[in-house]
Amino acid sequence: MSVRQSLLAILDRGDCYGSQLRSEYLRRTGASVNVGQVYTTLERLERDGLVERRGADDDGRVLWRVTAAGRLQARAWLGSASSTERRDDVALRIALALTLPGADVGPMIAAQRAAVRGALTEPEPDDENMDAVARAVVAAARRVRLEADLRFLDEVERMAADAVPFDLSDERPRRGRPVRATR
Repeated sequence: MSVRQSLLAILDRGDCYGSQLRSEYLRRTGASVNVGQVYTTLERLERDGLVERRGADDDGRVLWRVTAAGRLQARAWLGSASSTERRDDVALRIALALTLPGADVGPMIAAQRAAVRGALTEPEPDDENMDAVARAVVAAARRVRLEADLRFLDEVERMAADAVPFDLSDERPRRGRPVRATR
């Protein structure tokens, strides 16, 4: 999730100072963010014209306000779909192993399945700083993803029986780094 967009969305609710934004982010998502990252992000948002400094509160902390452009961006982000397509290291590692002669993916799949089952049995962290509804949403998403991982591993196990490993190709790419001349 984008910390940048999240901070804009929180600021859309009202002016905040940096550590207050960090606390609100944690309370609403359960995800921790370094306070330094919050301030760096605020400075970039200011540079991009999406937030502005509004002065200081009674304790001298700088208050930040979302600009009209920042408000539009935050609302557009909240209303948009996000792709869960991202680099999946487990899938890539299994796909690679299935193509390598002599590689046995059985232990790899078994180890991954054991890790997922272990994660499913771990208790959810009880973060008293996080809103109960937000905590339930995050826990449900985690559980559903882990259950999907188990179904994925079952499917890969079935596919592994049909996988045909192969050696390196005899075709060589046209481009490549030339050998450097020695002096």
